[in-house]
Amino acid sequence: MLAASATVFGATPASTDEKPSDILLVSEHWIGYTEADGTGLGWELMREIFEPAGVKVEQRIEPYTRAVGLVQRGEADAWIAAYKDEVEGTLYSVWHYDIDEIYGLGLASKPAPSLNTLAKYRLAWVRGYEYQHYLPNVLHFNEVARRDHILPMLEYGRSDLYIDARPEMDFILAQSSDPQRYRLTYLTSIPLYLSFADTVRGHALRDLFDARMSELVRSGKLRPVFAKWKHPYPFDASAGEARTGASH
Repeated sequence: MLAASATVFGATPASTDEKPSDILLVSEHWIGYTEADGTGLGWELMREIFEPAGVKVEQRIEPYTRAVGLVQRGEADAWIAAYKDEVEGTLYSVWHYDIDEIYGLGLASKPAPSLNTLAKYRLAWVRGYEYQHYLPNVLHFNEVARRDHILPMLEYGRSDLYIDARPEMDFILAQSSDPQRYRLTYLTSIPLYLSFADTVRGHALRDLFDARMSELVRSGKLRPVFAKWKHPYPFDASAGEARTGASH
């Protein structure tokens, strides 16, 4: 359904002075964050941001690269968990709404990595994540289609280090009968944004998002949502800097 019209996906036209009554958000499926049934921290945050302002949140699960493409074509209003300016042709919010804690996963028998030594490693990550733009000293990397075979890839030496956010690392390690064979190393934290379609609707929704985030951070109303999901609150001064090796 790549050629479906904007109306099918909910991205109906709006005049410059009309606030949209709904927003279609697309996201990859992340466990406990953007579940297919609408649960998870990411979806709950989106509802808390938009729905009190009169904008109904509609969500849809898509592979990451497809989610980006839908927004670029104006067939969805925004995608979840964008890195700032990662692609062209879309509108990025001023405010971030969360942070990604980025880790490296490798064999425990190998030297522990750091941001300064990444050039020594053959890295791997999921296609579309573009970590080469957000990590320093990246020289050798490979993109994988899925997370299914990460542990064998490391075990058989096809890559030295796999890069991903912490929840995905926990999921991968849960598949191992001997997780002690592997080492997780914190590398950095990357702010997460919404990236909106470059449409009249997208401009209106982006401006609303930034206005709402300004209110919600000032009031602290998002803090209980993060606490409910046992997730670090991203607007504390120490957020993203508490772990050794943070670069932001």
